[in-house]
Amino acid sequence: MVLELAADVGKDDTQTARKPQGAIVGESPVRLWGMTSAERLRRSLVRSGITDVRGWDGFDGGLPQILLRADWVFDEALVRDLAKSPGTILVDSRSGEPVAAHVEPADAAAVASMLGSSRVVPDELRERLRVVGPGELTSTYNNALRKKEPPFLLRLTPEALPRIEQRMFAGSYKGVTDLVTKYVWPWPARHVTKACALLGITPNMVTTLSAVLVGIAFWMFWEGHFLLGLAAAWGMTFLDTVDGKLARVTLTSSKWGNVFDHGIDLVHPPFWYWAWMVGLWSNGYDTLYPDLVFWIVVGGYVLQRVQEGVFLSVFKIEIHIWRRFDSFFRLITARRNPNLLLLTGFAVADRPEWGMVAVALWTLFCFGVHMVQILQALAARRAGPIRSWLAS
Repeated sequence: MVLELAADVGKDDTQTARKPQGAIVGESPVRLWGMTSAERLRRSLVRSGITDVRGWDGFDGGLPQILLRADWVFDEALVRDLAKSPGTILVDSRSGEPVAAHVEPADAAAVASMLGSSRVVPDELRERLRVVGPGELTSTYNNALRKKEPPFLLRLTPEALPRIEQRMFAGSYKGVTDLVTKYVWPWPARHVTKACALLGITPNMVTTLSAVLVGIAFWMFWEGHFLLGLAAAWGMTFLDTVDGKLARVTLTSSKWGNVFDHGIDLVHPPFWYWAWMVGLWSNGYDTLYPDLVFWIVVGGYVLQRVQEGVFLSVFKIEIHIWRRFDSFFRLITARRNPNLLLLTGFAVADRPEWGMVAVALWTLFCFGVHMVQILQALAARRAGPIRSWLAS
């Protein structure tokens, strides 16, 4: 089966008339994250601005064509950049086998035939079209996911499916994040993400459940049931990993989902710290300078977010991706998960009051480190624009 995306009808008929159509060449029985290969490619094309799917019947309609083989798995970035690169044939970098193309209607039939039957690009097509591998079409730097990684292009077979899905899941992970998200959650999160995809559970459903756990953790902390609250809190952080990965591997992320997820992430930590302090006070724990500790933790959280915003506004990159040290420090800086590690360790030792003191001291230290980073960036900018080490 071959699917094709027809051009939108817009106000500017001339511009709309030249908008490329998308065509998926061939078919594959192998399902990726619970969906057919054709459906995944359709979503990739739609997210790249190509809409209205229909079956390919060999009629190009006088419009440019983006042709993609269904028996290959494309990194979403490859589809996006191919849509911006007319006159291009994409080949597998190892075998040289053609797998996709963006061509004018005059070449569409010949290229579609080549993709369906040939292992090489004929010389006659090489003479007038640009032939590139994945690394030539798409940058290895992904700013949204804060990492440097080659785009994947994989032949889709039943035998290779576990390896392909593992690679796709790894590709959905942020490269710069905290140590729990980076080193503890990947293995279980991949299996839960796969189960959610097969069961038809959407990312927003997962985010909703994580929001419920935010409330449960808050109440448990407030009542002084610290270990129960921590169980709910860690469950929330795990689901916070799952919802984003599920959205990326199934290509179902949305503006609302992004606001919903990041809004919860941004708002809830100070409320947890407040509830923890109330739980300490109401259960008779003697905390040294409790009011000072509380305001350092909550105020420090807010001010560190302000520091990140100032850095991004002034230097146009995130503070955690400037230098190698900055990316390393993101693993342990006083954000939710590293702070939860401190709270968990002291709660298990039955000293939850010292857990909050430890968070306060760590918050002060991290605030100082970020101030130094900002001052160093101001000094470095005199020599030229600040660039991420990942982009070099």
